[in-house]
Amino acid sequence: MKKNLLTLIISSLLLSACSDHSSTSSSAPADSVAPGAPGAPSVWAYAGKTGIGTSFEQYTNGAYSDSGASGAISKVWFSVAQGVLTETMYGLIHEAQLQELQFFIKGDTFLDEEKKDTISTIEYLKTDALGRPQSLAYKIVNKDKDGKYEIEKHIFTDPDSQSLMMRVVFRAFTDGIIPYIYVNPAIANTGSNDSANFSDGVWTATDGNSSMSLKTSVAAVQSAVGFEGISDGISEVKQTGELTKTYSTTGADKGNVAFALQMPAVKNGENAQWDLVLGFGKSPTESTAAAEKTLATGYDKVLAHYNGEGAAIGWQDFLQSLPALEKLSTTATDNGKLLYTSAMVLKAQEDKTHAGAFIASLSNPWGDTKPAEKSATGYKAVWPRDFYQVAMAMLALGDTQSPRIAFEYLQQVQASEKIAGYSGTPGWFLQKTHVDGEPEWVGVQLDQTGMPIMLGWRLWKEGILSDADISSWYQKMLKPAADFLVNGGAVKIMWNDTSIKPPYTQQERWEEQQGYSPSTIAAVIAGLVSAGDIATQAGDTEGATKYFAAADKYASDLEARTYTTAGSLTGEQGNGSYYLRINANEDPNDHSALGTSNAQVIADESQVIDGGFLELVRYGVRAANDAKILETLPEYDNVKLPDLLRTKYEFTFPGIEGSFPGWRRYGIDGYGEDMATGLGYMEANNSSQGRGRVWPIFTGERGHYELQLAKTKGGSDIEKLRNTYVKAMELFANQGMMLPEQVWDGVGSNATYNYQIGEGTNGATPLAWTHAEYVKLLRSYSDGKVWDRNASTEARYVK
Repeated sequence: MKKNLLTLIISSLLLSACSDHSSTSSSAPADSVAPGAPGAPSVWAYAGKTGIGTSFEQYTNGAYSDSGASGAISKVWFSVAQGVLTETMYGLIHEAQLQELQFFIKGDTFLDEEKKDTISTIEYLKTDALGRPQSLAYKIVNKDKDGKYEIEKHIFTDPDSQSLMMRVVFRAFTDGIIPYIYVNPAIANTGSNDSANFSDGVWTATDGNSSMSLKTSVAAVQSAVGFEGISDGISEVKQTGELTKTYSTTGADKGNVAFALQMPAVKNGENAQWDLVLGFGKSPTESTAAAEKTLATGYDKVLAHYNGEGAAIGWQDFLQSLPALEKLSTTATDNGKLLYTSAMVLKAQEDKTHAGAFIASLSNPWGDTKPAEKSATGYKAVWPRDFYQVAMAMLALGDTQSPRIAFEYLQQVQASEKIAGYSGTPGWFLQKTHVDGEPEWVGVQLDQTGMPIMLGWRLWKEGILSDADISSWYQKMLKPAADFLVNGGAVKIMWNDTSIKPPYTQQERWEEQQGYSPSTIAAVIAGLVSAGDIATQAGDTEGATKYFAAADKYASDLEARTYTTAGSLTGEQGNGSYYLRINANEDPNDHSALGTSNAQVIADESQVIDGGFLELVRYGVRAANDAKILETLPEYDNVKLPDLLRTKYEFTFPGIEGSFPGWRRYGIDGYGEDMATGLGYMEANNSSQGRGRVWPIFTGERGHYELQLAKTKGGSDIEKLRNTYVKAMELFANQGMMLPEQVWDGVGSNATYNYQIGEGTNGATPLAWTHAEYVKLLRSYSDGKVWDRNASTEARYVK
């Protein structure tokens, strides 16, 4: 029954006055229990994040500890996409508790959905005089397309509590505006097993031992908790124009729950301000207490602590701890804005229970089309390859703690009898794991075993690991890894029951093909040379001899296994001589088929070109001016190849002079939107029309190569390189300065997403690897030498 004005006033007073936060009892009146379980199917959120955030916490003796200088460690992460708060995690970094929080705005003749019906801008709440972000706190302004209202939101977490704060300033430019806050929980990293309750001014969702509570500084007029799409409050407003069914509990049923809060109406010309806090905990009592603590502390103090102002430890302290930051800013073409952002974005994607566990991305690719019925990490997991890029980028910034702690973490994800369910040869590093080390994907990728050795070697050479340290790590982690790169062996875990014979890899760096891969072999050789140096230091001369001999053998056999002289790319397409992306057997000239991946049939391996051969130069296995490297560049850069096979594309940006290069992962790549429909990868269901887009990573990789090539010619025009490769990567960043996995290259249907050319897609954004590549590119150009180049490997193979 519709409430009268007196009832509304009484309800509002009660909401603001009550202090008893016990959950609604199971004996609640029948008309207060929401029907419609389990609700609409749950999905994750849009993956093209324009912002991510978490509080900065300091290490204590190589770990995160509540007893350290930072005090209680806040384990809350958030993301922003399409102008609204999206996946928000609590506990481990992959454990989402919220799918989305946004506004619905009702007027006399309309009902708008904030993420669809507004024009959104995002900026950082605190910047320096050059516009460089000083923390991962955001100001988002969403303006109605017709000018009826404007929503300003400030978003950050509370370093002293397990909570997130959002300040909202709502401006109305017409009468009759009623804002609704709509919250879609995804407790315990699923969206389908939640229950919800409202009691005494607190809205709470729970699933097992995980809980999220919402509290506001201004009382809601009325609210509803229910099942998404059926009894969630907004469904009724959509149908009838008003909220009358104010359910306060979902009762005993579980499902995809949501909250709708009707906030006080905002008159024409008025500004309304509210603070919203999401608290998290292991129970409703804990999550409510976390929210109340933050609300009581207040906006100004929480933000100041988050920023690190005064005596508080926050993001400014992290930035000030990076000695290379100012120098690298002068190498950027944007005064360091993206560099400052990248430094914080990389650090933010570290788990705070398992220190050093850096993930690939705080997103689920094409998440808004991917079911959230079961727990999934998406890219919020550890890949040793991405991990290596991040650690090396942190080192490039002058951070000596994070790379060391990251290196030490790697022992948790190394195959041995300590990994539950594993039997076979120890030493290799697991393909993909949760941050607690739980195996998720278990393919053997030999580059992911070479890179941890390379990282340890570099930390030793930089003086971060002492001679005694590296000798110790050699015995307990690096020697088994190096032995595996020499001998391989039997592997058995989960689905994977095989035998590995290096340098033949079960999967290359794109996790899709087996065979001899130039990029994989580059990391294997550099890893073994590094292992030889470390073995020598550790007094294991027999091991050193073995590792050097294996590296030399792999290097001498490289072209015989990976370089075709009878390739299918001939005539206008090439001269038939180039490095293959991967060779399925010992003969690179036999045109053998590769495995079908992403629904793409590859009948002839020599049709597939990629940039993996450039890693041979990056790590010092081949010279930049090596004849076979130079022979491969024309095919890699050939814009006359048919789109299926082509990798290079040029991009222009409004108001920016010139064009900028980008490359796809490889020809015949299906990991992207559907060419015919424009649907995302998940929704298109592995369509044979799928097409992988341009990845900004490769602009950075090429920038590194061009620097090394210029050095072979007696010099380098750093200014020209900066204005090509550095600037291109900066232009690929979105408005929040997040760098994506893939950008739209203009090929095929754009009907679903309507991307702009060069805009990040609904793949993973921000991708840690992309940010790491950018940071390392700046360091390489600043130093005048390639940051990743392994000096021992170069000395051995490049004359």
